[in-house]
Amino acid sequence: MRTRSWLAASVAVTALVTAAPAASAAPPVRFLGHTTLPHALRFEGTTVGGLSGVDRDPSTGGYVLISDDRSYTDPARFYTADLRIDGSGVHDVRITGTRALRHPDGGTYSPPTLNDGRTVDPEDIRVDPLTGDYWWSQEGDRPATGGPVVIQPSIQRARRDGAYAGSLPLPRHYAYAPDRGPRRNLALEAITFSPDGNLVTSVVEGPLLQDGDVPTADRGALTRLTVQTRDGSVVRQHAYPLEPLFAAPEPGPWGPDTGVPAILADPKVPGRYYALERSWVPGADYKVRLFQVDVAGATDVRHQDVLADDVRPVRKKRLADLHDFPLPVVDNVEGLAWGPRLPSGERTLLLVSDDNFAVEEFTRFIALALR
Repeated sequence: MRTRSWLAASVAVTALVTAAPAASAAPPVRFLGHTTLPHALRFEGTTVGGLSGVDRDPSTGGYVLISDDRSYTDPARFYTADLRIDGSGVHDVRITGTRALRHPDGGTYSPPTLNDGRTVDPEDIRVDPLTGDYWWSQEGDRPATGGPVVIQPSIQRARRDGAYAGSLPLPRHYAYAPDRGPRRNLALEAITFSPDGNLVTSVVEGPLLQDGDVPTADRGALTRLTVQTRDGSVVRQHAYPLEPLFAAPEPGPWGPDTGVPAILADPKVPGRYYALERSWVPGADYKVRLFQVDVAGATDVRHQDVLADDVRPVRKKRLADLHDFPLPVVDNVEGLAWGPRLPSGERTLLLVSDDNFAVEEFTRFIALALR
């Protein structure tokens, strides 16, 4: 990657980020508790697992969860769930429903083994504040062999019964091309709505091919955060600085995997977000951190096909490292959602981990309090 001078953010702000408080004023985060679902839990003929995105449904007080099953185990799908969050943690998790996500032709999605162009890689899900529909992101597929693209990344809209309701036109940078666009399995995961529902923000999980190499133990990397209207018009796009790997990877067949799997808009401060960065390093396992992100003063890079050397990225402040909490193990945490407000006035956060359908991993719900 080319050397970049990541300058301090300027004091100039736009209408989108007017009066955003400084990142240094970030409130503290405290651990409330956790609970774990049984491995390979069966529900209505499906295997509950691969939960990579979560959101609270304001109309019901329950939650919606998306599985990243690419239709290998069961058709691509989402679940609804009830649970309780209080000052002592998260309790009484109960799966209440499931629906298959539907292709535009009304059918379910196919596993990649069929190679019929009807495959998806679901990752994140949000409840539309205006309509109650579900918006979900999927990474598509850039074949590892360099062959033809199976499917492009997308943000789709689904009715509450899973029926296809449309898609959001994405920035040109998000498209797979032979030497441009997202890397395989580092494409489109994190999405969030502004509180009024009029803006959609997304983050590419890892750096685009043209923007430089992936993070190493010695240096970080830049990916992209994009703000769009509901019809797809790009309002702003910024460079997002990924952390360096937390450890040097051991040699082996699998390389490290690091990026942004989830982001949440602040309910009060325009231009402020809360982002998860999840890393897996061979020989060192997982590291998951929560950051407060402010876009005030960051360079608008929507017209930069390749990020310039002097780009000013968004500002970040680390709020929490899950290793600092009394968890039995830190694993593949990918989902992030707002929970209810506590009597103390703190806002709760709900995190969920993706077990990859592996017996040695976990479907775990974690509750945090954000003051």
